[in-house]
Amino acid sequence: MTDKPKVDHTTMPLFSHLVELRSRLLKAVIAIVLVFSCMFYFSQDLYSMLAEPLTRHLPEGSSMIATQVASPFLAPFKLTLVLSIFIAIPYLLYQMWSFVAPGLYEHEKKLAFPLVVLSSFLFYLGIAFAYFVVFPLIFGFFTGVVPEGVEVMTDITSYLDFVLKLFFAFGMAFEIPIAAILLIWTGAMTPKQLAEKRPYVIVGSFVIGMLLTPPDIISQSLLAIPMWLLFEMGLIFARVVKPKSRSAVDAEKAAEQEALTADGKPQIGQDISPDK
Repeated sequence: MTDKPKVDHTTMPLFSHLVELRSRLLKAVIAIVLVFSCMFYFSQDLYSMLAEPLTRHLPEGSSMIATQVASPFLAPFKLTLVLSIFIAIPYLLYQMWSFVAPGLYEHEKKLAFPLVVLSSFLFYLGIAFAYFVVFPLIFGFFTGVVPEGVEVMTDITSYLDFVLKLFFAFGMAFEIPIAAILLIWTGAMTPKQLAEKRPYVIVGSFVIGMLLTPPDIISQSLLAIPMWLLFEMGLIFARVVKPKSRSAVDAEKAAEQEALTADGKPQIGQDISPDK
C-alpha cells in the first residue's frame, strides 16, 4: 500500500481551495455536533449550574419561571449548543489554522500559532471570570435592592440571553492583549504611541462596560477595570514581542518565494511583484 501523496496548498487552484475549505468547515460542524450529542443528556443540569449564581441569592420561596410554553426545553437546548461551540473552539481554531497556515510566511507562522493558543486561553479566562467573579457580585446586588413588595421571578430565557451576552462581552474583552500585540507587530503603532492612547483606552473601557453590562456601576467597573489592566498587560507583552526589521522580512519572503518557484512553474495566487 502506497502512502497518500501530500497536498501542496501552494499550487492548489481556486476550486481545490474551496473543496479544502468545505472539508474544514464540515469537520468543524461534526466536532460541534459530537460535543453537543455528548452534552445534551445533561442539558438540564448544565442550566441549573448556570443559574446557580442567581438562585443562591433569590429570597426563600422564590424561583425562576418559564413564561413561554417551549422555554423549559429550548433554554437548556440553546445553552448546550452554545457551550458545545465554546468547548470546540480549540478544534475550530485548529481547522482554521490548518487551512491558512500553508499560505503564511515562516515569520507569520511563528507568531500566528502562539496567538491562536493564547487567544483561546484568554477567551476561556474571560468566561470563567464572568461566572465566578462577576455573576455572584451583580446578582447579589440586584436581589439586594429589590423594592419591598416585589417578588423576584426571573424568566429562564431572559436569564440565559443575559448571561450569554456577558460571557461574550468578557470573553472578547480578555482578547485586548492580543489586539495590542498585533497592532505593534504589524507596525500599525509603536509601543510608545500605544502607551500614549492610555487615557482614551480607559474612557473607552468604561463606555464599553456601560453598553455591554447592566446599568449599574458594579458590573460596569467589573468589565472596564479588567479591560484596562489587560491593555497594560498587552502593552508589556508587545514591548517584548518586537516585529522583525523590514529587510529581514523581505529576505525571508524572497527565500520562500524562490523555494516555491524552484520547479519553474507559476504558482496559483502567487504575488510576483518586486515588493513581495
